[in-house]
Amino acid sequence: MIRNIIFDFGGVLYDIRYQNIPEAFERCGLHNFEEIYSKQHQNDVMDQYEEGLISTEALRTYIHSLTDSTLTDQQIDDCWNAILLGFPTRHEEMLRNVSQQYNLYLFSNTNQLNYEQFRAAMREQFGFDIFDKYFQRCYFSQLMHIRKPKEEGFRKIIAENNLVPADTLFIDDSPQHLVGARACGLQTIHLQDGMDVTELFDESGKLKAGF
Repeated sequence: MIRNIIFDFGGVLYDIRYQNIPEAFERCGLHNFEEIYSKQHQNDVMDQYEEGLISTEALRTYIHSLTDSTLTDQQIDDCWNAILLGFPTRHEEMLRNVSQQYNLYLFSNTNQLNYEQFRAAMREQFGFDIFDKYFQRCYFSQLMHIRKPKEEGFRKIIAENNLVPADTLFIDDSPQHLVGARACGLQTIHLQDGMDVTELFDESGKLKAGF
């Protein structure tokens, strides 16, 4: 029996489009950005930024070094945040119901620029903090200094919240992230392309049979 659910954020609860970042930089004169950042792969600098090991200022300096174009810091920030599409209202409604049935947690690979942008946008959209209202605890990679799929991230969440892995479900849209979760004994669901997370739950917020 599932008692706890750990949600991924981007691509599961929050709509994102990875291609928007390289496309935005392309329009600003920085070409082939997808070679260093995509859903499937990113280089060490991007990993370090997502783990909070380098600052936003250091990321901007790195991006400046990749091009002869005169990019302003604001242009870099706007290109970086282009990945963010929004938090669907139906997902807030789903969380309202699911949080009545399970203990909810969140584990997200993100970064400070995106984090500041989506938190402000969601507060303005809903008038309250979804993370505080529906989740027992939220874990963001740049704050905990651990990215998925590292097992230590999952073990930290399990230990700090006294979770029983066999009773805990992890939902993510990236199959490589499920590897670390399974190694720690968690149940997993891969939210495949074209699926909406609301399809996993009935109207009362309970997992549907078969998931």
